[in-house]
Amino acid sequence: MGNDEARTSGVVDKVAALLRALSQHESGRTTTEVATATSLPRATAHRLLEALAAEGLADRDTTDGRWHLGPETYVLGIAAATRYDLTSEARASVHRLARETGESAFFSVRRGDETVVLLREDGAFPIRSYVLHESARFPLGVVSAGLAILAHLPERDVEAFFARADLTEPWGLQHSEDQVRKRLEATRQSGWSLNPGHVVEGSWGMAAAVFNKSGRPEWALTITGVEQRFRPERQPMLGRLLLEEAHRLSRLA
Repeated sequence: MGNDEARTSGVVDKVAALLRALSQHESGRTTTEVATATSLPRATAHRLLEALAAEGLADRDTTDGRWHLGPETYVLGIAAATRYDLTSEARASVHRLARETGESAFFSVRRGDETVVLLREDGAFPIRSYVLHESARFPLGVVSAGLAILAHLPERDVEAFFARADLTEPWGLQHSEDQVRKRLEATRQSGWSLNPGHVVEGSWGMAAAVFNKSGRPEWALTITGVEQRFRPERQPMLGRLLLEEAHRLSRLA
């Protein structure tokens, strides 16, 4: 790669990191917070944010100075939705899961080495887990959605992921490669993944992958709740409901 190509690639990487950082906080972020989240010098972050704002890709609130995604990102998202978005179809699945289980139900999409929550609906059970929320991002292999997707990727993709990812930082020793591989194998055997409170103690989750027309796992349906709602005798029923909805969505993808 020549100097010009390397320079262009570096700028694109920085811009992509800035947009992802803005997408993670509905209340917006200060320039310093964005710089910290992207490991960029504050001056560089500010310069790039101003350039993005000029193109409508970022927007700064004049009252508090916090940065948000700009209106052009909405337009681009609408244009991309015809190819990549199952959100409209997923709403019914999320609603049914929340209604039939009483738990919080979610729909997430894979973005590179992460999953991003697109939809949430809470069920009737009054005690809930708040680990997940719309726009929340987690690495593959951490929350149950990421486990479900990673478990069904081709083996070469799984090996490449482990070669570049260290989940023990900052997620702890329970996310060592050996431990995650064991959870992936359990997911392949049952069809659904289980996160037994490994992100927040007492907050459990289960998920099933949703596949695109090529048979690749690109989305996931999740239910989360408190530990006592995910006892072993209840897990098969929850898993069956997840798989039924995941199969329904995969046929629509």
